[in-house]
Amino acid sequence: MPKIALASLITAILFSASQIQAQTLKGSRSSMERQYQVAVQNGYGFAQTAKLVDEYVGAGELVLVSKNRFLDLHDVSFPYARPPVKNFIEQISAQYFANCGEKLTVTSLTRPINKQPQNAASDSVHPTGMAVDLRIPPMGKCRSWLERTLLSMEAADVLDVTRERRPPHYHVAVFPEVVHQFADAGTDIGHEYVVRRGDSLSRISSITGVSVAQLRASNGIRGDIIIAGQKLHIPAVNSNPVNTSRTNEVASYTELSHRVSRGDTLWRLAKRYGTTVAAISKANDLASDALQIGQVLKVTTNRSSL
Repeated sequence: MPKIALASLITAILFSASQIQAQTLKGSRSSMERQYQVAVQNGYGFAQTAKLVDEYVGAGELVLVSKNRFLDLHDVSFPYARPPVKNFIEQISAQYFANCGEKLTVTSLTRPINKQPQNAASDSVHPTGMAVDLRIPPMGKCRSWLERTLLSMEAADVLDVTRERRPPHYHVAVFPEVVHQFADAGTDIGHEYVVRRGDSLSRISSITGVSVAQLRASNGIRGDIIIAGQKLHIPAVNSNPVNTSRTNEVASYTELSHRVSRGDTLWRLAKRYGTTVAAISKANDLASDALQIGQVLKVTTNRSSL
């Protein structure tokens, strides 16, 4: 599998129509079993109670997912997810907004076992924080875009998606190791934005995180005139289409504990928590880069990076 950024996979449909059509939204017993096995193989715990969810949050294994200009949360009791799942949500919601002009709505994230609905599968991965439920868009074009994108990512073995009927939603289980591979590559090919009525270069800049000057240069625009229906190329910016606008904010630093899971490396942890390999090594008196599953590390993190 080519190692490209997660945002590239979301914004560019890299598979032929026949490959996407080979995927299905129906789900299956085998797909549920695979999700469960991936969670077990990655050492993810299944939270039995809300108290255990809080412990996972305190250990840094689950991180907060917040509303933003691209994303809405509806009746989400436990707004936490594994870091790769949060990354996926932020990336796909920004692209959904760019294509549909509306927010993507999350209806469920982590759910402890004792809060699962009666019709939930006994081996559901929601208690691990590895899954997210997305509202089905009412608009046909938005629904088609979202389904096509999710199915293309399923074809790339990045996730498993099922369209559930009771209640209606998309259940998405994100496979963390594959997402890490995409994110670790740190590259992006950009994406396309279709201009809508009322758009301006400055508004598109605020949505995509790309400067007005970059938009002009990438699309051969000399002035500020753009028209509805015009397609603009949006160049990649740090593998993240969301403009965080944090350069003038005062960072808030917090020390937390992280329990090492399968696939963790010092470089990945430094990137996840907004710190450095040297800082983690020094805080834990590490003599080498080798980590052991279950090992607990002290990490001083920039909370704005979570």
